[in-house]
Amino acid sequence: MKPHTEHLIPLTHTAQNRCFGCGTANPGGLHLHFLLAPDGTVVCPATISDLFEGPTGFLHGGIIATLIDETMSKAVRASGITAMTRHMEVDYRRPIPSGSSIRLEGRVAHKEGRKHWAEAWILDDAGMRYAQGKGLFIEVHPR
Repeated sequence: MKPHTEHLIPLTHTAQNRCFGCGTANPGGLHLHFLLAPDGTVVCPATISDLFEGPTGFLHGGIIATLIDETMSKAVRASGITAMTRHMEVDYRRPIPSGSSIRLEGRVAHKEGRKHWAEAWILDDAGMRYAQGKGLFIEVHPR
């Protein structure tokens, strides 16, 4: 995927969002800030601290899966839809050093009714993939 560097628009959330991935009201969360590219791709530059390590010096695999899941979810939400993860797969290609600069990118690949298939990547500064994933999200209607 070509890196997106221009014309990114911030995705906004409610003030009391407690989401572990992006919630500003969650003191223990990752506090990710997503941006939207003109082609519908979501982008998030991030640095994840050593508080989220597995092996010393590297991010925990569950945190990597969370980053992939959150990015795919934001890709679906960017079109104004609330959806929940039904199924996802993660391919861990290289260990991600904690505290390093990374870039999350994701997009919706296909839609069919309430079903939304998405994909996401975690990249280093040179554009090499640390991890990638794909998933199925089902649209839900908030109460």
